[in-house]
Amino acid sequence: MDAKDLQELLKLISRLEFSEFSMREGDFRLTVRGKHYNQGQQVVLSGVPTQVTTAPSAVPAAAPFAAAPAPAATAPAVTPAATATAASDDSRYVAIKSPIVGTFYRSPGPDKPVFVKVGDKVSPGMVVCIVEAMKLFNEIEADITGTVVKALIEDGSPVEYDQVLYLIDPKG
Repeated sequence: MDAKDLQELLKLISRLEFSEFSMREGDFRLTVRGKHYNQGQQVVLSGVPTQVTTAPSAVPAAAPFAAAPAPAATAPAVTPAATATAASDDSRYVAIKSPIVGTFYRSPGPDKPVFVKVGDKVSPGMVVCIVEAMKLFNEIEADITGTVVKALIEDGSPVEYDQVLYLIDPKG
């Protein structure tokens, strides 16, 4: 990968605002953790890790393409009981996750109906959404039979690898 390709890739990562992006090409390995990553940011270029903090002066000279993240917004307080209840409710569902990094679309086009909505039945092989990555539109299919109980991503939003897109009730 040459410097121009790396610059283009980093621009794309920055524009899509991922919290983390990793890739490997031969001996070259790149991991970028962006402003949505909650802990200190780590940038790995050619296998050499460099710790980056939120202070602009801490950006290493060896990583000219990496920008220091903006301070993270504080999340609203959530009680442990509410978190435990939400986790136990969702644990009975099966997640459909994004197999790639890209942009999530609920329908095949702006004027087309969505693939699935909450309450719809899905079966293995049924297309539930599209994730666009580098101008390629990848159809994401259900791998189980059940009912869609939650759609977790907004249309047109960036998604990360292994991010949960839908929750499916296999008993429904």
